[in-house]
Amino acid sequence: MDNKIVSFQGKKVRRVFRDEQWWFAVMDVVQVLTDTTNVTDYIKKIRKRDEELSEGWGQIVTPLSIVTLGGKQKVNCANIEGIFRIIQSIPSKKAEPFKRWLARIGRERIDEIENPELAQERMKEIYEKKGYSKSWIDKRLRGIAVRQDLTDEWKKHGILSQEDYQILTAEISKASFGMTPSEYKKHKGLTKENLRDHMTDLELIFSMLGDASTSEIEKTRDPKTFGAHKRASREGGTIAKNARKALEKKTKQKVITKENYLIEPEKKKRLRGSKGDGQNEHFRKN
Repeated sequence: MDNKIVSFQGKKVRRVFRDEQWWFAVMDVVQVLTDTTNVTDYIKKIRKRDEELSEGWGQIVTPLSIVTLGGKQKVNCANIEGIFRIIQSIPSKKAEPFKRWLARIGRERIDEIENPELAQERMKEIYEKKGYSKSWIDKRLRGIAVRQDLTDEWKKHGILSQEDYQILTAEISKASFGMTPSEYKKHKGLTKENLRDHMTDLELIFSMLGDASTSEIEKTRDPKTFGAHKRASREGGTIAKNARKALEKKTKQKVITKENYLIEPEKKKRLRGSKGDGQNEHFRKN
């Protein structure tokens, strides 16, 4: 399941991708369209006003795991068709622009499914706007593809829940870098940010190696139990660790760094560099 946040006129709308379509947090949509101070109460009122909507609420709205300020929680979500039905019960001048916005997002996702290169191009544009260099973007996109290969392999073996993905990902990370993703984020001074968006070139490369190695082990070993998947993940991560250690021994420089791009964009750090910093020394050589 893919969790993302999009913005409509500067306001955040949480969404989840499931069953080949986007599902949007109902409370976020209602908040955007009404500016109500009590979104839960407002939803109760529109359901009370619209008996047909209330009767079909269970078919329109589905509780899905989504990222909130308090961590992952079950939040009532609806797909684009369901959101349109809810909007019909909301008297708001913002409804028509919001409908067009929803339709555009839905169309973009369909286009991306039919032509995956479009998704890559959009992602490139996003990273370029954030200040990343072409070299870093190429590695990041390649890492996303490698990660997708791994999750596809897990799906083939019946690993479907986000929680299981997190456990197996933590096994790879712990073996590769000696830290789980949450520990790694803390090491870099991150909170809600995506860890890999704040990795240096070498960190991305060894993350890729851990994922790719695990994927190959999964394919050849065909594990049948979750414990066997965990062992495969640890072994894949260990391959990345051994390669990382070998490089560190040769260069006398650590791959793991506290570097992040919260304040200064990656491209500027790469260009600027700083004496005495092994990672920036690596940037200058690239």
